[in-house]
Amino acid sequence: MTAPAEASHTVYEQGSLIKAHGPINTDPIASTPSTRLDLDPIWKAVVECTRVRGNDIHLPIVVAYAERLCAAHPDADADIVLVSTLLHDTGWKRVDESKIISEGFSGDWRKAQIRFEHEKKGCEIAREVLPELGHGADFVERVCAIIDGHDTRQVAHSLEDALMRDADRLWRFDQVGIALASSWFGMTPDQYTDRLEVEIVPELHTEAGHAMATADLARSRALLRTDILR
Repeated sequence: MTAPAEASHTVYEQGSLIKAHGPINTDPIASTPSTRLDLDPIWKAVVECTRVRGNDIHLPIVVAYAERLCAAHPDADADIVLVSTLLHDTGWKRVDESKIISEGFSGDWRKAQIRFEHEKKGCEIAREVLPELGHGADFVERVCAIIDGHDTRQVAHSLEDALMRDADRLWRFDQVGIALASSWFGMTPDQYTDRLEVEIVPELHTEAGHAMATADLARSRALLRTDILR
C-alpha cells in the first residue's frame, strides 16, 4: 500500500453531496466484488472478528461499495478508505453479544452505549493488527479516527471519512443488506425500505453514494414486491 496522503480537515455535513470526479457505477454490487487482494492479510487477521452480527457478510459487501466510491473519488486516499471500511465493525466481536440487537438496534440506537463501545473496540483491533502488517503509526491513527464515531456522529471529518460512512450505509440498500438489517430492527422489508428512503438517503455524503443507493433501492423494492407486500 502507498504511504498515506496528508489528512483533510474539511467537515462534511450530511445531505450536502460531494461531487464525484470519476465514474459512478450503479450496477448491482454483486457484479463487482472487491479486487484488492493486498487487503487479504488484514482479512485473515480479523476472521474471528467477523463471526458476529453477520459481519462476514456485511464487511465484504461494504468494502466492495467502498472501492466503487473510491473510483468515483480518485482524489481520496483509497488505502485509508478501504482499511477503515474493512475494520470499522470488527469491534462488535468484543462487546456483549447478547446486547447487540437489544441495545444497538432499538430505540435511539445511534446513542446506545454499545454503539460507542464497538467503535472503541474497533480502534483497539486496528491498533493491534495494522502495525504487525507493516502500517505506520500515522496510517493507523487516521484509520482509527474514521472508525471512532462512524455510527455515533453525523459529520465526516475528511473525504475518506465520508466515503467510508457512505459505503457503510450503501450495503443496506442491496437485497442482502435488507434481509439482514430488517430482521435486526424488527421490520418487514417494506417498512425497512421505506426507512431507507426517509432516513438513510438524507444521511449520504456523496453524489456517487446517492446514485448507488437510489438505484439499489428501486431494484430491491421491485424484486421484493414491497408495493404489494406491505
